[in-house]
Amino acid sequence: MCLAAAVLLLSSAAAHAARVDKVDIVGLDEEMTENVRVSLALYESVGRDISGRRMAYLLREAENQTRKALEPFGYYSPTIDVQRNRDGETFTVRVTVDPGQPVRVRNSDIAILGEGGQDRYLARDIARFVPSEGAVFSHPDYETSRNRLSRRLTERGYFDADFVSRRVEVTRADFAADIDLVWNSGARYNMGPTTFEQTPERIINDDLLERLVYWQEGSYYHQGRIDRLRSSLGRLDYFSDIDIEPMVEEANENREVPVKVKLTPAKRSIYTSGVSYGTDSGAGIRLGVERRYVNMRGHKALAQIDYAQRRKTATLQYRIPAFAWFDGWYTASLQMADEQTDYIDTRRVELVGSRNGQYNEFLNLVASFHVLRERWAYAPEEDPTNPPVNGDEFDGALYRYATFAYPSLRAEYIDVDDRLFPTAGIGGSVMLRGGLEGVGSDASFSQIHARASWFKGIGERSRLIVRGELGHTFTDTLVAMPPSLRFYAGGDRSIRGYDWREVGPRIPARDGRRAYALGAKNVVTASVEFERYFTETIGAAVFVDSGDAFDGSSPNWRTGVGIGARYRSPVGPLKLDIGRGLDNPDSSFTIGLSIGAEF
Repeated sequence: MCLAAAVLLLSSAAAHAARVDKVDIVGLDEEMTENVRVSLALYESVGRDISGRRMAYLLREAENQTRKALEPFGYYSPTIDVQRNRDGETFTVRVTVDPGQPVRVRNSDIAILGEGGQDRYLARDIARFVPSEGAVFSHPDYETSRNRLSRRLTERGYFDADFVSRRVEVTRADFAADIDLVWNSGARYNMGPTTFEQTPERIINDDLLERLVYWQEGSYYHQGRIDRLRSSLGRLDYFSDIDIEPMVEEANENREVPVKVKLTPAKRSIYTSGVSYGTDSGAGIRLGVERRYVNMRGHKALAQIDYAQRRKTATLQYRIPAFAWFDGWYTASLQMADEQTDYIDTRRVELVGSRNGQYNEFLNLVASFHVLRERWAYAPEEDPTNPPVNGDEFDGALYRYATFAYPSLRAEYIDVDDRLFPTAGIGGSVMLRGGLEGVGSDASFSQIHARASWFKGIGERSRLIVRGELGHTFTDTLVAMPPSLRFYAGGDRSIRGYDWREVGPRIPARDGRRAYALGAKNVVTASVEFERYFTETIGAAVFVDSGDAFDGSSPNWRTGVGIGARYRSPVGPLKLDIGRGLDNPDSSFTIGLSIGAEF
């Protein structure tokens, strides 16, 4: 009655323009409301002047369009009331919907004939088919499940699979839907020979690449094997483009499918450069070069130097591909470091030999052996009666020397939906290392250090990030531990609101100079961060960080709060954070800049 009255009124005033100010949809859940919204032509006229005749037509169609928008969700008999309220030259339309009784699945005949009917994995997929008998019939769920089963047949090598029947019959009077869905899988295909083609030139020996093909020729075809090969080739970082194609049309009489791998070499050398500045290190320059492939055996090499006024580091690294047990690398690296600030004079040489391996798509394992030689001294307390000679802050300093040879084990676990911008999942690492006095080390020690991050998406443009860190050193001679083997806290990747290494035992500040961190036996930090993106790439964040680096049995918690700006770059989030320490920080606020996901 209301709709008819509205049509009559608007027909008599067809010459007068009107404007739809707002359309409200009530009585439905979020998903159904959104489907009705995109189905209503009335929405296209919101905010525009239209004729009365056009308005009448849109109101007439609103009920039919709403009804059709609900059918995919299993509601075929809704009660719909369309009302409009006029205020001058503007209208507000309210669509009230009672979806009514839904259509439910009465009978479900879903089967796979042929060899696929004996495949237990496909049987599990059939058992998980939705909607199941007795459930509300949803067209989107039905189509998703149907397409998933078709895709699974192909993934498992049933390339000749086709539908025998594909029918859904809805009986509106009974509020019932009957599903008849049957495939004939045909015969299952097998893995054929794998060939590699490197264009425009061959840079790696084929026998090295063939080690990544772990399946036996003639075994059952499975797309997961192809995906694993692609992932393994990608981790080698030799190629800019990897194209793997199963040549089904070239299968032989045994249904063996050849696999053709086309590889495009990546740029052989990567050159890096940059400038840096730190309050402790001063101005600096960073230069580096990496050879993705030194020879056709796939060896890699890297050289990098970070040269600042008061902190210098040089690194050499050589890697050899490894395929025993797990795909990974044998790595030998040499690092030399020299740091001379207002408070510390330290030099370090470290040689590391390691073997890493990808246990599965989530877990990477690293075993290494370290040989460390370090010399360090802290500037002594100033004596007014005996000033430093020639301004040498370390005049009278006691230099210590340490040699440590120790093994280390590290496990890195990442299980997230997106490694560049995760919105669900966890990531983290656990490191164990230790040495024995008299067996290559000047003191006995063992350490455990663990980090973890948890990501939770909230809506389409927000996420919650929770991080934690815990480290402990088991030793009775912490004084013998060099600075590089101690724990620190503070900075943009630790406790924001405090400067780098500010939190923990320190040499007191003097003569306008800042206090200097000594390093500690233990560390504990925690962080909670909320991010909200206003566009696809631009967002903001608020955070709370807390923790301490300490030698005793309990931490003296330091807390920092702050806000940040976020930009979703192609290489991960770019983060600009402004933090404020709440427990007597050295600075009134800190500014931190970082890029990439932190696990």
